[in-house]
Amino acid sequence: MTAADAQRGLVLVVEDEPAIADLVRLYLTRDGFGVHLERDGTAGLAAARRLRPVACVLDIALPGLAGTEICRRLRAAGDWTPVIFLTARDDEVDRVVGLELGADDYVTKPFSPRELVARVRAVLRRTAGTPPEQPRVLGAVTLDPARRAVTAGGVPVQLTSTEFDLLAHLMARPGRVFTREELLAAVWGYVAHGGTRTVDVHVAQVRAKLGPVSVIRTHRGVGYAADA
Repeated sequence: MTAADAQRGLVLVVEDEPAIADLVRLYLTRDGFGVHLERDGTAGLAAARRLRPVACVLDIALPGLAGTEICRRLRAAGDWTPVIFLTARDDEVDRVVGLELGADDYVTKPFSPRELVARVRAVLRRTAGTPPEQPRVLGAVTLDPARRAVTAGGVPVQLTSTEFDLLAHLMARPGRVFTREELLAAVWGYVAHGGTRTVDVHVAQVRAKLGPVSVIRTHRGVGYAADA
């Protein structure tokens, strides 16, 4: 492990465009991350399984395996390493599909490398661990911040880091209605310029995983709240 790895951890970058890959590596390295770079999806998946990085930055359109397929296979194997997608198209369908597969965030090309680094840091802050808190119980849902564990009706629920933090933020103030913009700022650490569809997709995913005991309520025209 290099000195950079020891500071912030190793980030796996899977990108087949050399100029973009080198730029991403440069900025992540400057920020204190170790970086392992792969150029195709098959090698990228193998590296993710072998190296156990703190985060993965995956281009969606890759030779071998698409970035979305890498993410799908990691999640299917129970690997919830934070994933940020890079996409060349400002296509909502691509973004939604990626998030539904368990990605934590996405960046559309062309992008600011500083913004990408900020997104990586934001995802890792959410999983870095905070002072222990008492478990939160709302209806049949229990959320344990210290263990980052959720049960619904007594059954463990597997959430991505972003899904967990979204649910935790809502459950911290039951009944309080949060706008999508407030949730983006509090959970993702930024306000998206392209809209708030990200929030809607993550809420839908959390609801699907919690099943019939879901505590997230929609307040049409306003946002979301957690309520038993």
